[in-house]
Amino acid sequence: MDLHDPIVLALPRGGVPVAAEIADLLHAPLDLVIVRKVGAPGNPELAVAAIVDGNPPDVVLNREIIEAYGLGEAELDALVKEERPELERRRGAYRGNRKVMSIRDRTAIVVDDGAATGTTMKVALRALKRRQPRRIVVALPVAPPDTCIELEPEADAVVCLSQPPSFRALSQHYRDFRQLSDDEVTQALHEAARRRKTESAKD
Repeated sequence: MDLHDPIVLALPRGGVPVAAEIADLLHAPLDLVIVRKVGAPGNPELAVAAIVDGNPPDVVLNREIIEAYGLGEAELDALVKEERPELERRRGAYRGNRKVMSIRDRTAIVVDDGAATGTTMKVALRALKRRQPRRIVVALPVAPPDTCIELEPEADAVVCLSQPPSFRALSQHYRDFRQLSDDEVTQALHEAARRRKTESAKD
C-alpha cells in the first residue's frame, strides 16, 4: 500500500490511543479530526449536518434530513452556529495552541477505536477530501462488515482487523472501554510530538 508522507488522524476520544500506536509504528505525525454533530430541531440525535474542525472548519450537510425537516438556509445556519462553541471548546481542550496539520498531497490515515454505523467516520472523510490529500486510508480495529462496505466508496482503502457478522456493541470487543479524559487525549498528542522531535533530531 502506498503511504506517501503519511499523517495519522484520530477521531477523539477513543481513536487517539489506537492512532498513537499506528503513528509510532509508521514514524508519522499524529493529529486529530474533531467532529461535532448538528442535530435536527427537536431531535438532537438526528444529524442534519456536522462541523469538522479545520481552518476554516468544514460543514458537511445531510441533504436528506435537511429536506425532510424543510430547513431553510437561515435555519440551518442558526443550528450550525449553536454548535460552533462546543467545537471550539473541544479544539481548545485537545489542541491548545497547536494548529491543524496540513494533509495536502499526503496519505491521511483516519483512525477510530471502531465503527458501529460509521456515520462520524463518513463525515470526517468527506470533509478531509476537501483538503486535497493524496490518499485517504481508514484504519479500524473492529466494525461490522456492512459498515466497512459502506465506508469503501468514501476512502481509497479501508483496513479493518476484525469484522464480526454478529456485531452488537463496540464495548464488547475491548477489555478496557473506559472513556478517555481530555487530559489523556492531550497527553497522547504531546507524547507523539515528543517522539517525532526526538526522531528528527537523530536524523
